[in-house]
Amino acid sequence: MPFNPFPLAWQACLVCAFALACCTSPSQAADSPPNVVLIFVDDLGYGDIGCYGATKHVTPNIDRLAQEGRRFTDAHSASATCSASRYALLTGQYPFRADVYNPVFLRSKLIVDPDRTTIADVMKRAGYATACIGKWHLGFGEKTPDWNGELKPGPLELGFDYYFGVPVVNSHPPFVFVEDHHVVGLVADDPLVYNQKAETKAFPEKFGLNQIGGAKAAHALYQDESVGTKLLEKSQAWIKSHKDEPFFLYHATTNIHHPFTPARRFQGTSETGPYGDFVHELDWIVGELMKTLKEEGLEENTLVILTSDNGGMLNAGGQHAVKSGHRLNGELLGFKFDAWEGGHRVPFLARWPGKIKAGSQSDQLISNVDLLSTLAALTSQSLGETQGPDSYNILPALLEESSEPIRDHLVLAASNRNHLTLREGDWVYISAKGGGGFTARAGHGLGGPPALLFAGEENSDIENGKFKPDAPNSQLYNLQKDRSQSTNLVREQPDIADRLRKRLAQLKAASITRPTTK
Repeated sequence: MPFNPFPLAWQACLVCAFALACCTSPSQAADSPPNVVLIFVDDLGYGDIGCYGATKHVTPNIDRLAQEGRRFTDAHSASATCSASRYALLTGQYPFRADVYNPVFLRSKLIVDPDRTTIADVMKRAGYATACIGKWHLGFGEKTPDWNGELKPGPLELGFDYYFGVPVVNSHPPFVFVEDHHVVGLVADDPLVYNQKAETKAFPEKFGLNQIGGAKAAHALYQDESVGTKLLEKSQAWIKSHKDEPFFLYHATTNIHHPFTPARRFQGTSETGPYGDFVHELDWIVGELMKTLKEEGLEENTLVILTSDNGGMLNAGGQHAVKSGHRLNGELLGFKFDAWEGGHRVPFLARWPGKIKAGSQSDQLISNVDLLSTLAALTSQSLGETQGPDSYNILPALLEESSEPIRDHLVLAASNRNHLTLREGDWVYISAKGGGGFTARAGHGLGGPPALLFAGEENSDIENGKFKPDAPNSQLYNLQKDRSQSTNLVREQPDIADRLRKRLAQLKAASITRPTTK
């Protein structure tokens, strides 16, 4: 029998009681809480898919989520970098509070405190089976990971019942799969060895990034072009094996992070080269997940959310896409790693038949840091003051057409800690000059003023790919009038800039920013 965490005899009373605590009405919580599938895409830019304006990519399955659900136009990752964004998603806490700004790699310990409440913990408390399948990128262990032993603590210590996926990122070693606490396919007489070249077909070997070798059997299981399909198959199997109980699936794709290595049937299918081909494979993955839900009779009572960890990146593939006439982040200024909108304004789609209005759109200011409080509200749970301290309940934005703003502010981070940013209403204040991301002219990624010159983007502080000599040391933009952030108003509106600077300092010092009830 399926486990029902809300017996009918006291269900109504529980919903009403917790509705007050979670700032949501009884109508906002489901009578029978739905399954939840969260598809967290890697590096998907605001302009990369059809329902957000892409004309050179064909994304019918993702677009269907918008047609049958709600599209958000002002959704943001709390950070413009991948590991920090995932930290925010899982914990409901701004990553800067844990001093997390940049990606973690091969030798990084787990950066999430196992004692901190996560979205998986929230769902387990409600009786859900929980799984994380895909890219992890939050580290393992209490110190340098032992890739030949137990990778613990990891996802299972953060509330997930099951984990299978890519432990770091598809552009960096160890280029193996991990299941629960161990590397898949590892044998005792052929261990992984630090600082040794790996015998692997992983594309990044061309960049000399194979810093852990040995383990021929484990490496042989990891082939770039099949990673997306492998993760999909694992999620499909997990859904089928848990269809008779409430479940929460966090499916974190390696698409569309570089290297762009889609399965062969998607190669050459787009107008933007391997970048677009990887988007096409992503769309297929989403379609196959939705097909599985339908075939198992789960489609109607499953909340599906798709969003991205940050904006699109102007790496070699992104540069080729731009040359092909594609705008990774639409009209937004900047790219992944930046404090500018292109770094963190992301697609956000939500579908739940009968609950979320089909074909609807919301302009509410929301963030991935809000999902912890939202899932708590969805399952009629209250949160302690230290749980999800920066996470707002956006369930009303998912279920209603309310014009009342849920958030009056949002703190955003770039890869450079000096570029902490405050969004308040139409205004956004950036506490330093430039985007705060890459400033390279070539190599791993093009960033900073040269990137704006390459992409044909304009900003009043920059001319011919360089900062003007008199460019101010902070920035202020009115996004209602200037969403492309072409004109820095920090000198024209000093009172607004000063007020936002002071509020940002207050929010940074605060231990909690979400609404609480006494």
